[in-house]
Amino acid sequence: MLEGLRDAVRKFLGSGHYERAVEDFVKDLQKELIRADVNVKLVLELSKRIKERALKEEPPLGVSRKDWFVKAVYEELSQLFGGDREPSVEPKGRPWIILLVGVQGSGKTTTAGKLALFYARRGYKVGLVSTDTHRPGAYQQLKTLAERAGAMFYGEEQGDPVKIAARGVAELRERGAEVIIVDTAGRHGYGEEEGLLQEMRRIAEAVSPNEVMLVIDAAIGQKAYDLASRFHKSVPVGSIIVSKADGTARGGGVLSAAAATGATVKFLGTGEALEELEVFRPKRFVGRVLGLGDIEGLLERLKAVEEAKEVEEATKEIIKGKITMRLLYRQLKSLRKMGPLGKVLQMFPLPIASEALKDASKMGEEKIDRWLAIMESMTYEELDKPSIIDRSRMRRIAIGSGTSVEEVKELLKYYENMVNLSKRLRRDRGLLRRLGMELPEEG
Repeated sequence: MLEGLRDAVRKFLGSGHYERAVEDFVKDLQKELIRADVNVKLVLELSKRIKERALKEEPPLGVSRKDWFVKAVYEELSQLFGGDREPSVEPKGRPWIILLVGVQGSGKTTTAGKLALFYARRGYKVGLVSTDTHRPGAYQQLKTLAERAGAMFYGEEQGDPVKIAARGVAELRERGAEVIIVDTAGRHGYGEEEGLLQEMRRIAEAVSPNEVMLVIDAAIGQKAYDLASRFHKSVPVGSIIVSKADGTARGGGVLSAAAATGATVKFLGTGEALEELEVFRPKRFVGRVLGLGDIEGLLERLKAVEEAKEVEEATKEIIKGKITMRLLYRQLKSLRKMGPLGKVLQMFPLPIASEALKDASKMGEEKIDRWLAIMESMTYEELDKPSIIDRSRMRRIAIGSGTSVEEVKELLKYYENMVNLSKRLRRDRGLLRRLGMELPEEG
């Protein structure tokens, strides 16, 4: 899947006619995802969203349609993995109970040992519970892994898995475990699945897990969507661990499982060793899938351009004479998010915006922060009518914002300069007309 998508992206970026290139890319994407065992319905939904965004969305000024399209593809693929964000792996309570579920042969018990080591190395007291009385050797395997990971262990080789789980969690809780990982039995074919799914539901009711993790073999293929859906209906899956993700598997099943459950892919098992478990990072993974090593740089550039557009829109309103302190606040707030101010003016296609922001670019981030604090300390009336701010109000605003009266005066002077600039530019109607900002005739 990886190489095929990389080729599709390279072909798209090197093509000429945009609409035709989009059509070709979508066809290539469909072919590669289906070849990678992604559920067909999911492929059609994904490609439809990408095509709609490609043909309907207008990129901001300064951004090519092709870059904007790559961003859309990136975002839609990332969404399949639970969203474009890094997963939170830290326990949110004590003890944090994790219920591991998955098909037989997915590497679930080994993954339990890897998780135990992962959290033990972060300083947590970890406990493992074996409830798999179906598979011979499961008890001993998990016990050995617990010893190697430095984790506490509870298990019984025979008996009711539900009662074993309840006893195990209770005992490990008493022993001070902060993270408790409950390993459940896998399941075989469709003939036996309902009984084991029912067992899993009963275990979940008995131990009240904080998180249900589904372990998926990276090479599972088309079955992943259906299997993940069945698990999710039995016990809502909160996160996914991909086992055997050593780079040889096509990985389409993982896309399907994430889409079927809406769960976040949280970990990747990258080898046999206990240490070979890494946190899943959607941005990095999808960037690797698309063959775009600089995807981070592209996204940062697009975000900066979007923020620049916010500043520009606010500046246009100011120039049209709609200036208020609230509008100035919006302009400075957007400007502040854009990073080093020395680079800001390069991002504006309009000379008007450059002139309006010339003073702002010399302020420095610290001064803008203080001015924003000043405006946040003003009343709505003062924001709408700065002319009413007398010496007494200045003192109150300065105290409320942790600044000085002189700084409040400085901000008001800047506001006055912006008002004067607005009036001057409104008089130069020829310049506004040339810049596509024609104003209605007065009178």
